Amino acid sequence: MNTPISKRCLAELLGTFWLVFGGCGSAVLAAAFPALGIGFVGVSLAFGLTVLTMAYAIGHISGCHLNPAVSIGLVTAKRFPAGELPAYIASQVAGGILGAAVLYIIASGKAGFSLSGGFASNGFGVHSPGGYEMMSCLIAEVVLTFFFLMIILGSTDKRAPQGFAPIAIGLGLTLIHLIGIPVTNLSVNPARSTGPAVFVQGWALEQLWLFWVAPIAGAVIAGVVYSVIAGDEPVQQSRVASASR
Repeated sequence: MNTPISKRCLAELLGTFWLVFGGCGSAVLAAAFPALGIGFVGVSLAFGLTVLTMAYAIGHISGCHLNPAVSIGLVTAKRFPAGELPAYIASQVAGGILGAAVLYIIASGKAGFSLSGGFASNGFGVHSPGGYEMMSCLIAEVVLTFFFLMIILGSTDKRAPQGFAPIAIGLGLTLIHLIGIPVTNLSVNPARSTGPAVFVQGWALEQLWLFWVAPIAGAVIAGVVYSVIAGDEPVQQSRVASASR
């Protein structure tokens, strides 16, 4: 791939914007809509669809990581060059914040809107949707990120059936949301967690550390485990995570 890093980073920014705006937007605007709210299942599908659609839209440009943990996991598995990691992470976090900013502008246009509702932020303890304690939330985020990365690494392996990776990855993200929303509102993505937390401030920023540490830990473990069971795949510039291969 000869696409300049600047264009790949712009693609990552736009893709992460879509993930946060679409996924968190479904939670903020539609999850509990009077009488016809989409609920946890709808929000889970929304997150999965954002990744699936962006995989086809920008997978051939940037690899469609949309997630610092994914990029770090790919570096660990020797699928992505470490030298490009800071630029990708910066773009993903910027996209997450911009997505949350546009969502805030829209959501705040309704009478009675308040950030006290959480604004789809991730949290533990009293800020966990189901009241789960910190250790439960930490373990959930590590395990769910681990399996998400295993799905990504496996479905984008050159030996896997070609062209189906976006479907596997999108459905994988949907599944882990179905499991994890009651526990933490589900992160598995530090950029997704950072966007809403910037606007909620207070407790959301204080608890943000868990939603960086746990997803990165899960991703690194997956990168190591997949390399052990499947063998290393050489770094191929930056299209290594392209879900549209």
